[in-house]
Amino acid sequence: MRIIAGKHRGRQIVAPEGMEIRPTSDRVREGVFNILEHRDLGIGGKSALVGTRVLDAFCGTGAFGLEALSRGAEHSTFLDISNTALDLCRQNIVALNEGVRTDLLRTDCLKSIYPAEPCGLVFMDPPYSKNLAQPALLNLGYRGWIADKAVCIVESGPDEILNMGYAFILLEDRKYGRTRIRIFLYNENN
Repeated sequence: MRIIAGKHRGRQIVAPEGMEIRPTSDRVREGVFNILEHRDLGIGGKSALVGTRVLDAFCGTGAFGLEALSRGAEHSTFLDISNTALDLCRQNIVALNEGVRTDLLRTDCLKSIYPAEPCGLVFMDPPYSKNLAQPALLNLGYRGWIADKAVCIVESGPDEILNMGYAFILLEDRKYGRTRIRIFLYNENN
């Protein structure tokens, strides 16, 4: 696994052994970042990346949050309940010397703590086939992790159903093999 673009382009990141953690593939990450950088996402022509606070929920290796930092995000917060995932993410943060611009928190995304500041870009990659994405994203919105007009990216298995309600407006729905990516715009006033 590697960082695809930006200041850390080409740098390798530690990938897990075994099947406990399933990192987002380079191909899927590249597709998501192409959408973020080249599509009008309804946020007033602003970049979804540059200067943005990022939340990487169910962070695993932290590849998404680190890619965002490499491409100009201001700060990334990484959430996971797995100690194995947090150790991998910590190794990758240290390897890229990004400790100052990151927070790493052990928390359950379904019962998470309140944030220091809401995030304008959210990436969520919960375990497939456990139907965690919808309740976790709703909880993070309720707890104040998601800023108004934030872009929220949910990775899931191809058949997982998400009924997000009025606050989350679906912008994109794409499949990459056995991976499905949905991009939402969060409107807390809906």
